[in-house]
Amino acid sequence: MSVNSTSRPAAPPAGGREDPRTFLFRLTVIASLGGLLFGFDTGVIAGALVYLRESFHLTAVTEGLVVTSLLFPGATTGALLGGPIADRLGRKRSLVIAGVIFLVSTVACALAPNVPVLIVARIALGYAVGAASVVVPLYLAELAPASQRGRIVTVNQLMLVIGLFMAFVTNAVLANTINDRVVWRYMLGIAVVPAAALLIGMLTLPDTPRWYASKQMWSEARRTLERAHSANRVEAEYEQITAIVEADEIKGKFSVFATLRSEPWMKRLIVIGIILAMAQQTTGINVVMYYAPTVLENSGLTRSASLLASVTVGIAMIVFTVVGMWILGVMGRRRMMLLGFGGVAASHLGLLLTYLLPDSNLRSDLILAFMLLVTASMVTFLGTTGFLVLSELFPLPIRGFAMGASLGGLWVANSLISFLFPILADKYGSVAVFSGFLVLNVLAALFAFRYIPETKGRTLEELEVELRERYSGAATRHS
Repeated sequence: MSVNSTSRPAAPPAGGREDPRTFLFRLTVIASLGGLLFGFDTGVIAGALVYLRESFHLTAVTEGLVVTSLLFPGATTGALLGGPIADRLGRKRSLVIAGVIFLVSTVACALAPNVPVLIVARIALGYAVGAASVVVPLYLAELAPASQRGRIVTVNQLMLVIGLFMAFVTNAVLANTINDRVVWRYMLGIAVVPAAALLIGMLTLPDTPRWYASKQMWSEARRTLERAHSANRVEAEYEQITAIVEADEIKGKFSVFATLRSEPWMKRLIVIGIILAMAQQTTGINVVMYYAPTVLENSGLTRSASLLASVTVGIAMIVFTVVGMWILGVMGRRRMMLLGFGGVAASHLGLLLTYLLPDSNLRSDLILAFMLLVTASMVTFLGTTGFLVLSELFPLPIRGFAMGASLGGLWVANSLISFLFPILADKYGSVAVFSGFLVLNVLAALFAFRYIPETKGRTLEELEVELRERYSGAATRHS
């Protein structure tokens, strides 16, 4: 049954409204704790690995399984299911569920008595990471005003790299203060603190206006818009949201698959989203996150020095993210992506040339420098735009499903690269591996140039209309 305008509640008086800036700040910090956990739980294994090898006598294969169990099937499943669950149960409930799983699985990882238990616990933890990677940017994008969406959604990316930095610092501090080969248990277990904060915090927040509207919960939709948006924008946003929802209701779209059958242009967007998400992982940033201490140790640094050097990488990621957030305010998303893929390709060229040099302190320093350049290009230009563009790209009827599919592709690529890197590097050498990253990033730049639209400066509803025209061929795209 279609909803008509008479069913929408009248606007309440403006007096006594909560300051939208306070509300947006609070919800952004709380929701982006999911990003912090994403970063911490994927990054902490870098330092823990050097101790896990001794505790559990890991081989190259079991080491790869310990790392990638969080990614595949864990985070991949979380991403694929997180979107549809967010569509059905809501963005808020999805993050509450993720908070519970973060809490329980973190404890299980820290107490794991053997490799099989650790792998199972990391699969569960990965589910929460994957779900958060989908739902947090979705939640923030649907709540943020168009003029602030870029900045608010990229706070999640900032929290992600802060989580990585916290993981690197925690690893370095614990490694240098606790002389025990099971120090990895403390490294993995400390994440219970942000996990509990995410769970408790999300219980105090509403769902998004777009999700409420999709369930015909009009009063809740308006009420949430009034809390998050300035008074002079509430009515216009509300009208845009209801117009899109009503149009979909009139067309009889009762499921994602029915929508995709009747709207083929949306399938094209999903394919673009999946390829874009997978391209984020061909940058090789996984190698920096998971294997930086190992790579640096193998390049000639001591174990403690390699862990401290990884802290430098973490600091750089925070600085570059802040710089990227500033650039995002003055530059289009598409141009930033092109600069990012180009910069990463050039950095990998430097890495593969450096690996041709004989062992020396200079070689180790150059490896660290080019890792920082990979990080700079990825985090500044791609990290700040990747999740943001995905959260903007898809229309409301398929948004959760399409985000899940795209991030599922991201985690599959992440898993393959993370699992295969130590094996391929051992068999073929680092020069061949970094040559592969170079080629993949050149291809990614060409793809972004051809297929990625500019999404900056438009409401999500305006983008839906624009992308329908662009990809359905129904009309000429207007700027």
